[in-house]
Amino acid sequence: MRTIEVFADVLCPFTHVGLRTLVDRRNRSGRTEPRLRIRAWPLELINGKPLDPHHVDAEIVALRAAVRPDLFTGFSVETFPTTSMAAYALTAAADRTGDPVLGEEVGLAVRHALFEEGLDIGRSEIVAQIADRFGLKALDGKATCAAVEADWAEGRARGVIGSPHFLTEDGGSWFCPSLAISRDDVGNFVVAWKTDSEAFVESVFG
Repeated sequence: MRTIEVFADVLCPFTHVGLRTLVDRRNRSGRTEPRLRIRAWPLELINGKPLDPHHVDAEIVALRAAVRPDLFTGFSVETFPTTSMAAYALTAAADRTGDPVLGEEVGLAVRHALFEEGLDIGRSEIVAQIADRFGLKALDGKATCAAVEADWAEGRARGVIGSPHFLTEDGGSWFCPSLAISRDDVGNFVVAWKTDSEAFVESVFG
């Protein structure tokens, strides 16, 4: 089965848009491949602190206004996780199975829970409910840290610079390939589709 790799933070709203846009395009075309192997790019560890929910909320406001008004329907600042590691414990367990369909579905499910249902995927009991749907058990803390740090190290070695960063089968390396992100004169986020976003999509499906 064909796959492309995505190094991404589980709490990153730009990743949610990128993954959903590719999957939606794949579904509309009637394809079942390529599948997305979603690897950890742990901003919580990289930045040395948890993501700021108000910063994420500002990004989401811009994303809904400009590119995907259909997404982030249940997002809540109040339930935004204080850690990403509980979610990584499940996504890493799914990746360990070597099943590309399962790995992608679990990666999408935890993001759907966060951004569309407003669930705190930093809580182990919430993650356990998602795990049960897939017949999985989340990794323990030690195994999770090892898996996340291994992805982070491999990503650095392969030139990953941020979340999301796609590595395609033809050797392409695309950081946030669909979205142009800037700020206006008063500091608000401005988001738009990149002019070369179709080139990225062609590299995935073409």
